[in-house]
Amino acid sequence: MSTQAAPQTSTWTVDKAHSSVEFSVKHMMFTTVKGQFTDFDATVVEDAADPARSSVEATINVGSIDTRDEKRDAHLRSADFFLADEHPTMTFKSTQVVPRGEDKFAVTGDLTIRGVTRQVTLDATKNGAGTNPWGMQVAGYSAATQINRKDFGLQWNVALETGGMLVGDTVKISLELELIKQS
Repeated sequence: MSTQAAPQTSTWTVDKAHSSVEFSVKHMMFTTVKGQFTDFDATVVEDAADPARSSVEATINVGSIDTRDEKRDAHLRSADFFLADEHPTMTFKSTQVVPRGEDKFAVTGDLTIRGVTRQVTLDATKNGAGTNPWGMQVAGYSAATQINRKDFGLQWNVALETGGMLVGDTVKISLELELIKQS
């Protein structure tokens, strides 16, 4: 008989009503445009005994992009950017979770956008956990990273008369997630 303790894993899913997936990118070299995706799912399998054995999977519906400008959103869904008709989702699947101090983690994984997969690392923080007024266990996480959009085939741009490009290459990604523990 083994005396080894059973893994202490729990599964958590995203509460979309209390979560956000946002991004920002430079426009005309000197302003920043922000947007969000409104349709997404995420699952976290947390190993309390060994956080390095935890995992994260997420899916984002590209068609749910919202930059507060429908014409721009339609352009972002087009072949110039996300090619949403052929690649309706982007996905993230962790390959490694590294604890970085109290409630901080480096979550490395495969991000797939427009059929192109690249490794990215999210700097994640567990902001707290507790029981909500309806008796469910919840936890809050923040995470951030940045990517070069061209690494994922998002090449479209326009040269400016004054020099530089209309759309920056660096995209900052920010997540605020409230997760619900599954029974």
